[in-house]
Amino acid sequence: MVRGYLKETMNKVKEGKPMITEAQIRTELAKVFVPVVEQSVADLNLVRKIDITADNITITLASTALTPDVQNFVAAGVRSALQPLKTPVAVEFVEAKPQELNNIKNIIAVMSGKGGVGKSLVTALMAIALRRQGKNVGILDADITGGSIPRMFGISTRPYGSETGLLPVVSESGIEIMSMNLLLPQEETAVIWRAPMLSKAIQQFWTDVVWGKLDYLLIDLPPGTADAPLTVMQSIPIAGVIIVSTPQGLVEMIVKKAIDMAQKMEKPILGIVENMSYFQTPDTQKKYQLFGAGKGESLAKAANAPLLGQLPIDPELTRLCDNGDIEHYTDVSVASLGKALQTALETRNKSG
Repeated sequence: MVRGYLKETMNKVKEGKPMITEAQIRTELAKVFVPVVEQSVADLNLVRKIDITADNITITLASTALTPDVQNFVAAGVRSALQPLKTPVAVEFVEAKPQELNNIKNIIAVMSGKGGVGKSLVTALMAIALRRQGKNVGILDADITGGSIPRMFGISTRPYGSETGLLPVVSESGIEIMSMNLLLPQEETAVIWRAPMLSKAIQQFWTDVVWGKLDYLLIDLPPGTADAPLTVMQSIPIAGVIIVSTPQGLVEMIVKKAIDMAQKMEKPILGIVENMSYFQTPDTQKKYQLFGAGKGESLAKAANAPLLGQLPIDPELTRLCDNGDIEHYTDVSVASLGKALQTALETRNKSG
C-alpha cells in the first residue's frame, strides 16, 4: 500500500500536478460552516478522518447533532471548499458521541457561597476578555433554575441539534453558550425540579453538547455548596475554581464556605474576584467604597490564591447587561481579568 501511494505520488510529480497535503485540506475545511450555529466543522471538531490518494479525497465527518438535511448541506460545502484542488471529493459521515468530539484545554468553574454577588457577570466578562485575546471560549450555564447568561448576551435562539447531541448557541463575538433558559418555552418559565434532576441536567450539558475545540470552558455555578457545585467538581475535569465575592462582611463569611468546599474537594482555587468594590464618579474619577472596605485581599489570603480583580459598580455595564449587549463593554477591567486568569493558570501549570 505504501509503495503504491509513493508510486502514485511520483507519477503526479512527473505530470506536474501539485501535491495535496492534509494540512491544505484542513485549512480549507476550516472555512466550511455548519448552518444555524455558524461554527466551522474544524472548530466543532467534526473532522474524523482525511484519506488522500492520487485520484480521490475522502473526508469523514461526525454526524453528531446534524440532521440529514444539514449533513447534505455540510457535505456540499466540503466539496465546494475543496474544488480548487481539482480532485474528486467524497464525504462520509460516521456516528460519534459528543464527548468524543470535545477537545477542551481548560475548564474553569466560577462559584460563590452567596447569591447575588455577580458570578454570572464575572463569568461573562472573563469569557469576553478571553475571546478578545483570540481564544475559543464557551460558557456552560449550570445555574439551571436561575440562569441569566443568555439575557446578558442578548441570546434567545434555541440550541440546534438532533437525537445524537446539541450544538451550543453562539454569541455575537463567537462565544459558545448553553443554558437551560434557551430550552424553556419562555425565559421566565420556572424550572421546578428536585436536586437529582438539576444535577442530571448539568451532566447532560457536559456529555450531550458538542463543544468542539475550546481553549476555555467557563462553568457558571449557582450559589451555595450543595448539589450543583458538587456535581461539577465530581463529574467534570475542571482545571480550577474562581471565587466571586463582594465587600460586605456577611458575604465574606458565606463566600469562605465556597473556599472551604473547593479546598476539601482538592480543586485548585485560581483566584478571587471582588465585584461591586467601588463606585467611581465620571466627573472627578474619585472612588467611593459603597459597601465598605474591600475584603478581596483577605479572601485571597484565605484561599491561598491571587486576587484577580476588583470590579466597580458601573451603571453602563448594568445598562448593557439589561439590553443584552454585554459584549460591547470596553472598560479596562475586562482585559485585566482575562490577563490575570491566564497568569493564574500558567502559574498553576508550572507548579504542577
